[in-house]
This record gives sequence, structure tokens and C-alpha cells, in this order.
Amino acid sequence: MSTTNKSKKLTSYGDRGFSQFIRQAFNRHLGYEPEDYQKPVIGICNTKSEINRCHAHIGPLIDAIKTGVLMAGGIPLEFPTISLGEINTSPTTMLYRNLAAMDTEEMIRAQPIDGVVLIGGCDKVTPSQLMGAASADIPSIIITGGPMNNGEYEGRTLGACSDCRFFWQEYRGGKVNDQEIDEINQALAPTAGHCMVMGSASTMAVCAEAMGMMLPGGAAIPATENKRLQHAIQTGKKIVELVEKDIRPSQIMTRNSLENAIRMLMAVGGSTNAVIHLVAIAGRLNIELPLDLFDELSKSTPFIANLRPAGKYQMEDFYRAGGAPVVMKELQSVLHLEEMTVTGKSVRENLESVKFSETYRDIIRTFEEPLHKEGGIAVLKGNLAPNGAVIKPKAASAELLNHKGRAVVFSSLQDLEERIDDPHLDINPEDIMVLQNAGPVGGPGMPEAGMLPIPQKLLKQGVRDMIRISDARMSGTAFGTVVLHTAPEAAVGGPIGLVRTGDLIELNVEKRSLTLHVDEQELENRKKDWKPVPIVGRGYTRLYQKHVLQADQGCDFDFLLGEEK
Repeated sequence: MSTTNKSKKLTSYGDRGFSQFIRQAFNRHLGYEPEDYQKPVIGICNTKSEINRCHAHIGPLIDAIKTGVLMAGGIPLEFPTISLGEINTSPTTMLYRNLAAMDTEEMIRAQPIDGVVLIGGCDKVTPSQLMGAASADIPSIIITGGPMNNGEYEGRTLGACSDCRFFWQEYRGGKVNDQEIDEINQALAPTAGHCMVMGSASTMAVCAEAMGMMLPGGAAIPATENKRLQHAIQTGKKIVELVEKDIRPSQIMTRNSLENAIRMLMAVGGSTNAVIHLVAIAGRLNIELPLDLFDELSKSTPFIANLRPAGKYQMEDFYRAGGAPVVMKELQSVLHLEEMTVTGKSVRENLESVKFSETYRDIIRTFEEPLHKEGGIAVLKGNLAPNGAVIKPKAASAELLNHKGRAVVFSSLQDLEERIDDPHLDINPEDIMVLQNAGPVGGPGMPEAGMLPIPQKLLKQGVRDMIRISDARMSGTAFGTVVLHTAPEAAVGGPIGLVRTGDLIELNVEKRSLTLHVDEQELENRKKDWKPVPIVGRGYTRLYQKHVLQADQGCDFDFLLGEEK
């Protein structure tokens, strides 16, 4: 194969011959002979971290990938990039998704590699790696660390972190005591891996598989299964083949393959976060994915994977049922089947060998007999969200999907935390909670605060759901009647920032509408008093606030969008 890619990536000393000479001298340390570097050199993007527990176990997977690369005649060289984990990152991993994407892209571009294996796990890592790979555009393939095994408490299956949220709410409501909450806490995350429900991590893994960037079946294999090591070896072998055939992300991540990923998102009831991430990945390729497209595809994609938080089962069960390939087999009448994948084959060819056992039919339903006729996410628009907002109707309370109520407004996350459990808070179950200034700029970083806590005094009355509207995000593991990503956000002058306590808001999911019933003149008067949020004084967060796009545009940086070709 050609070594043009490596020879162009020389350190600048003003003397190309010296650059090659010194590189060869230092690279001998690894034990390879100079001629070995004429073989495909494969970078392995290592996100291992002991702080980010969802990536703490990937060392053996990296070793397995290296084995596969060597078996196929390549030279594996791992390199580190930022590792993001939702639980231990302040204020939110979404603030750093773009930084991780930049790190991935720049290290791919800067280093003398011919192809790259991207290995991640927790929520924002998979999309950041796909964004970076799309921009760098050398042969690439992605693999994740896999989901955890199911947890268990008193005979009940537990799922992180849908049950984190469920039981914490019950604890706040006085239904679970101190001893019980501690015992549940010990059982919530029992093994290595990312969350084992169809949260953001699982969603982005199945979307990566659906768009052709992951070997078939890889998204659902539990972190603890031997087959994940086998999958890693096969991934290592496959990247060498992709280099030899010069198959690049831009040939795989097309408009059609992104539509396949959207179909997958809708069919599995996946995370609302995926809407932002898929738009961002598309933006790197100069492909427009408007929110209206998500809604259009949702209406013609049946919800067939019975997975929490919108369904009954978890990723371990999904794996037994055949995972993403079986879902795609059921969806094949609405998929783009001729798209290239990392197997070197088309989607159609990959699906020819997919089989399914009727034993698992309650986990993955048929196209003709779905759980629901439409997909798991709906897009809302109206004078409260001119550029759109999203909701997961299947994880919401049916009686609240068409509702008009009085707004109770919280002006910031700090305001929410200070007042939510005030016993004198003027709030009733039929009211609509509104959180402002928690979007991309206002957060900053658009934290997963959209599942606003139900006020404690209402929890103790038995209330377990209310309509909640914000410009924030919500974890893919969360649930409830929650309207998210309201755009434009309050911090840049969006209408959600003009809402006042006492205003009437109407949600109608069937009509896809979100309406603020306030006179236009009154809104114009309120605009005069609006002030933008302060920009952080220094560093990356300042860069983020100045350049981040809105939720409907993917929250990438404006200077990272793909150029027209």
C-alpha cells in the first residue's frame, strides 16, 4: 500500500530528510524495524480512564484490537485522547464533547497513521469520535466498551440510570428509606460498562452501527461477554482491510446512512441526545439534518424495541434477542440498503445473514406489529420554540401529552435548586415547570437538567410526573413528560426566556405544537428587559460560549462545520 499519508505527516524541522531520520531513530524504541512501518499503521484512540468508570475496563479490548491488527498484517499504535464520563465531569460532559471531537480530529490528522480504531463508551465519547473521524476522514472504525450487566434488588431488575432516577424520586417522596436507598445504590451499576438501558451511550452505539461505522452486532454485546473481545479482534482485522481498500468515513457516513441512524433511533426509543449528536456529525460532513426530518422519519418508523426507559427490557436482553441487526432486518423496507459499511459490504448484504428467534419476540417486535406505530421522539414547534424542541412521548404520561397549564418559572439551575423543595412554593400538579438559561450558552454546556425534580411537597402527595420544559437536555435514561432542547435558548434571547410565572402554556404532542399564550405586544415589551448571560472570562468555556451553535444545529462550534466540496 502507499505510504503517502505517513510521509506527509512529518514533524517540521525545515529538513524533510532529517525529519524522517530522527523519526526512524526514535521509533526503534518500540521494537519495530523500519520496514514494518511500510505496513498499514493503525492508531488506536485510547480513552481509558479510572475517573471515567465507563472506560476503566477497555484495556483488554485495546489489546484484543491490537491482536486483530497484527493478525491482518498491520502495525497497531495506541494513543490517548480525552475521556468523558457523565458522572464525574463538572458541570456536564456536553460542555466538553466538542473538545473531545477536536482532540480526536487533530490527533488523527497530526500523527503518522493510515487508519484509526475509535474506542469509547460513555454518552458523549462516541459522538465526539464520530465527529472527529468525519472531519479527519481517514479509514476509521468505532467500537464501544459495551453495556453493563443488569442489576438486581429484591428480585427486581435494576437499570442504571433509569432506576437511579426512579428510586431517588421515591426516596425524596418518602417511599424509600435510608437503608433501602443505600442497598439500591450498591446494586445499580454492578459490572464494568456503560448504562445498560437505552440511554445515550447505548443509543449512540446502535446509531453508529446503523450508519455503518461499527461491525454488525457490536453495540449490544455486554462489557462482560467473551464475544466483546472477539468483536474487538475482528474490529482490528477490519480496519486494516479498510486502509487497504481506502474506505473512508465520508463514503460511509452519507445522508442516507444518517437517515438509517435516525430510523434506528426512533425504532429503539433512543435518547433525545442523539438528535443533537446526529445533527453535529452531519454538520461535519456538510450534510443538513433539519429537525423536521427527524419528525418525518419518526412518523413512518415503528417503535419495535421494547427497551427501557420507554419499554420493559435492557441491553443484556436486547443482545440475546440479536441487537441492532435484528431491528434493521425488521426495518429494511424503510432503510437505505445500498449504503457502504465498515464490513466493506452494503447494508443489504449485511442483513442477508441475520436470523431471529421467536423466543425473543417481546423484546424486538415485528415491523407489522410494533409496540407503537410511530417512533420514540417527536419534534415540537410553536411560538415558545420557533426552531424546535423535542419530547419522548413513549416515556411520558399519556394524559399530559395534550395539556394547558400555568407556568412556574425557574430562571436558572441555581434558582431551581434553591426553590424546588420550598414548602411555600406556589405550584400544583397541573402546572407546567419551566427552566430557563440551561442551554448551550446559558448552562454553559446544556446540562442534563431537563428532568426537573418534582417538588417534594407534590411527591409526598403522590405526584410522579408533570410537564417540564427547558432549553436543557435530559439523560437518555430519564423519563417523564419532559420537553427539551427548546430553541433558541433563553441565553441568546429565545422566547423561553420571556416566560413568566402565571403565563399559560399549551402542549399538544399530536399536533406537534408548543404554545405560549401571551400577547405578542407583551412579549415585545418583555424583550426590552432581556439581558444576555455573562460570558465566562477565560479558557475553553469562553470559547464554547462564543462559538457554540444552538441545539437544533447540533451544538458544534461554528468553525468546525464541514466545507462545501
